[in-house]
Amino acid sequence: MTGPGEPVPTTAGERVFTPPVFMYHSISPSDAPDPHALRVHPDRLERHLRLLRRLGLCGVSLGELLQAEEGGAARGLVGLTFDDGYTDFLEHAVPLLDRYGMTGTVYVVAGRMGDRNQWDDGPQLPIMDAVQVREVAAAGHEVGSHTMTHVALAGAEPKRLAAEIGDSRRVLEDVLQSEVPGFCYPYGSFDAAAAEAVGAAGYDHACVTGDYDPGDRVTLPRCYVSPGDTAAHLVARMVRHTVRLGRRRLPVRTRGGHPPTSSAR
Repeated sequence: MTGPGEPVPTTAGERVFTPPVFMYHSISPSDAPDPHALRVHPDRLERHLRLLRRLGLCGVSLGELLQAEEGGAARGLVGLTFDDGYTDFLEHAVPLLDRYGMTGTVYVVAGRMGDRNQWDDGPQLPIMDAVQVREVAAAGHEVGSHTMTHVALAGAEPKRLAAEIGDSRRVLEDVLQSEVPGFCYPYGSFDAAAAEAVGAAGYDHACVTGDYDPGDRVTLPRCYVSPGDTAAHLVARMVRHTVRLGRRRLPVRTRGGHPPTSSAR
């Protein structure tokens, strides 16, 4: 891993191969409208965690997953991430994760702490305040940045990128009094400039949504989890992830069917 504040490789970096990383948002028993299909009932999350345990898998934060991968110890692990930093993560997800001995990464919209998801045209949900964010970190979960205001970053001007990406890290580090190594692109919206800005801001890793290219350390793919996902859905997502990454491990072949040589002519 890179040192604190040290720029990391971006879109031109080496591809990273990790076990599946699941993407959740709100974890709530609410029956209010959910037009964007972002709410997973706590009972369903528990069924997911129970499935992982039955399969001999353990859910961990993305930072922990990457460290394990670097040390050759990621076998049996999957990543668990939760976007937006809603209070229901602390209320419903944390107790379940603790019960099953698992951890996760929660990505907080730093400029909306103690507020609501004003960027959304769906139900307005409360976002954790600074005290609650510290409580999550103290419970052993990773806190990452989800920008200042939850804006799409692809095509954004350099000043906007610096403010949304860099300032959010500084705000969260001030809250936690510790390094914030992880970042998540709102809506999965990114381009080369956004990825470069993430590296320049000193993040160690960042994740997108379903994109597998470029798939380096600051564009790590995740598997979206919908409100109705069953055990079969999760297994299918894990298999699909493995297949997609496996294809990218294959050597590039020439028309004659042979791997190219390393010598240039």
